[in-house]
Amino acid sequence: MNLANRLTMLRIILTFIFMFVFSWQGLWPKVLALIIFIAAAFSDLFDGMIAKKRNMITDFGRLMDPIADKILVLAAFAAFLGMQLIDAWMFVIIVSREILITSLRLFALTKGKVLSAVSAGKHKTAFQMVAIFYILGFIVIKEAVKNYSIWNPVWEEFFRKSINIFMLFTVGLTLYSGLSYLWENRKVITKL
Repeated sequence: MNLANRLTMLRIILTFIFMFVFSWQGLWPKVLALIIFIAAAFSDLFDGMIAKKRNMITDFGRLMDPIADKILVLAAFAAFLGMQLIDAWMFVIIVSREILITSLRLFALTKGKVLSAVSAGKHKTAFQMVAIFYILGFIVIKEAVKNYSIWNPVWEEFFRKSINIFMLFTVGLTLYSGLSYLWENRKVITKL
């Protein structure tokens, strides 16, 4: 297994560590969870750069890199759903898109075809990461100031509305990228 693929597998391991730490109460676990998520997100950036620069692009990487991204992103959104920071329908749309596209890719693989990610999917993942960073930042700030009675209903409402706006864009981009993926791979899909 080459270095790029090891980074992909590391991202999956970091996702489980992130979820474990995120479930703890208090400021420092939330800060640590944010740091772990940042490390996992950077592993995504670096594995792609390394694979291209060192010509380490493999079928395993083409398949597992987007799956590792999905595991990381869906874990974070599931945690936010549990905290009631995002709406259930948003989570369902994101999960449904990921299941559909991943299932299609796996089915294509059984037929000897590897369907690579498209640019809209990469933009979708990047925007999802930005939304997750924003929400994690909100959680860390809230944890940091709640003991000092600084946090108030106005701040809470502002952050919740801004999270909702981020998530509306995220869901829209998720739907667009799914349709774009189906369209760009339509010739391969129809031959499956």
